[in-house]
Amino acid sequence: MVIILMGVSGAGKTTVGQLLAQQLHWDFADADDYHSATNIAKMRQGIPLTDDDRAPWLETLRTLISNWIAARKNAVLACSALKRAYRDELQIAPEVQFVYLKGSAQLLHQRLHARQGHYMTEQMLDSQLQTLEEPEEALTINVDRSPSEIAKQIKTRLALASSH
Repeated sequence: MVIILMGVSGAGKTTVGQLLAQQLHWDFADADDYHSATNIAKMRQGIPLTDDDRAPWLETLRTLISNWIAARKNAVLACSALKRAYRDELQIAPEVQFVYLKGSAQLLHQRLHARQGHYMTEQMLDSQLQTLEEPEEALTINVDRSPSEIAKQIKTRLALASSH
């Protein structure tokens, strides 16, 4: 299974994803690590990415997911996947499960304000919230809890057993 933790910046995709992958002994990847230097430079300058900017990035993520599935590896991918078209691109097999980490704009702004050393700005969050097409096909988890509680809720809702 490949779980794609999706949502806007500040929802906890990376934090929850790393924790979940660690608890399940699965692979973890952060989609942000696969952006081109050009895309990262644009985001650092507060310039929202276009669909054209994202196309090669999505293709890279598609390949990553395909490789996990071909190798029969379970994995967690932290990826914004804001638009239905992006999710359609990544939904390459029945083994791909989207989990939407949903939070209020106020909570997300607070989290971004407290975050250090990340290129995503609070202003970019507003752009992401406008771009977001909330998924109907995903498991939706509210992020107003601790990362460990969110990870536990995901495991329970997807009937995944922790390996200790």
